[in-house]
Amino acid sequence: MTEATARHILVDSIELCEELKMLIEEGGDFAELARLNSTCPSGEEGGSLGTVEPGKMVKEVDEAIFSAEVGKLIGPIKTEFGYHLIEVTSRED
Repeated sequence: MTEATARHILVDSIELCEELKMLIEEGGDFAELARLNSTCPSGEEGGSLGTVEPGKMVKEVDEAIFSAEVGKLIGPIKTEFGYHLIEVTSRED
């Protein structure tokens, strides 16, 4: 079965999401920025979503996790919960 590990940051505004993306791309620490900014409980774990199987997340996040290049920062991705930055850390088919 396909599964992936990923981490994300969830925020309320696209502006903040884009700002955090820029900070990470410039060398900012993803986990620390997740702890400081994410509105998701996973923020306390540095944004870690752990191991994810297809169909277990909201559609937009699920599609991103199972189609994005491993190790590449993607987003902002809008869902009913807000705006996400996602990094897939591993994936096995």
